Amino acid sequence: MLAFCVDTAAHYQEAAEITESVSLQYAKPENVVVAGMGGSAISGELLKDWARDKTQVPIEVSRDYMLPAYANERSLVLVMSYSGETEESLSSFLDALKRRCMIFCVSSGGSLLEFAEKLGVPYLRVPSGIPPRAALPYMFVPLLRLMEKAGIVSGVSGEFSEAVELLARVSGENSPELPVKGNFAKMLASGINGRAPVVYGFGVYRSVAQRFKQQFNENSKVPSKWEFFSELNHNEIVGWEKAGNLAECFSIIILRDKMESDVIRSRIETTKVLLPSGSKMFEVWGQGKCALARMLSTVCIGDFTSVYLAILGGVDPTPVENINLLKEKTKLVGAKERVKRELAELTGSR
Repeated sequence: MLAFCVDTAAHYQEAAEITESVSLQYAKPENVVVAGMGGSAISGELLKDWARDKTQVPIEVSRDYMLPAYANERSLVLVMSYSGETEESLSSFLDALKRRCMIFCVSSGGSLLEFAEKLGVPYLRVPSGIPPRAALPYMFVPLLRLMEKAGIVSGVSGEFSEAVELLARVSGENSPELPVKGNFAKMLASGINGRAPVVYGFGVYRSVAQRFKQQFNENSKVPSKWEFFSELNHNEIVGWEKAGNLAECFSIIILRDKMESDVIRSRIETTKVLLPSGSKMFEVWGQGKCALARMLSTVCIGDFTSVYLAILGGVDPTPVENINLLKEKTKLVGAKERVKRELAELTGSR
């Protein structure tokens, strides 16, 4: 996992090259639904936050077996599954076909691309053999490119160039060769070690906070949670009032930005005063000028931190044993096989 962090900029650059010739032969959609789970779905969350002030076309992320009720022939459904075998994604693919949605699939292979090819659904095949959570560049960049091709957003190239340049610098500043002193990700990992991380974001950092949480779960093998401003000021802060000694079990990480609005800055600073003294508090400040660069560089710091925290805990960040165990247990229900049978029937009828 550490190698993927070190080579982050190169992976984003490769993803851009792979998606250079991608085409989308659909009319401009009324709405966009990104259907996926886990490491594939977070790409949709990042897209949703980044595009929020750039388009009037609603973008939603669906983490379920079925699409939202409004999805129809005027909806663009982007089915995301790195492995191509995620049962919820396959089920959403089937649902999108039944509703005659505009569909595009992104995967490294598996059943998703097998059926997409047979059914004549456009798709992009990305490099295989990567842990899904480390494949973020190959799942996120296609979404940016597709949104631009669909006329939903513009100006991707300029922001992307800055992001890749910044990612190369941030990766170097947090590389394993550098000692703890002067290596922000190592210092953060050392600071939160032994406590459950609680990550607070806002605005474009809402999904970044979610990514931090997921990486702490899967890489570091620790419980973690995430919240965002200003929603957390309407519930989360009350939960700390009587935390007592329980607060000592948590480290709070607040994602910050020099361009944050006055009202958000005021809320963050006031919240810091209200946090219990027993908890440890850290801040991660976004870098870069454009939103995409600030988001992805902060994601990079979170990725590095989660791997260093795993190393401090003496665990291998790569395996995800409980996820594999759950997949084996739920396989007995037969949901995935039922979906694949229906897809095969559709293939035979076309």
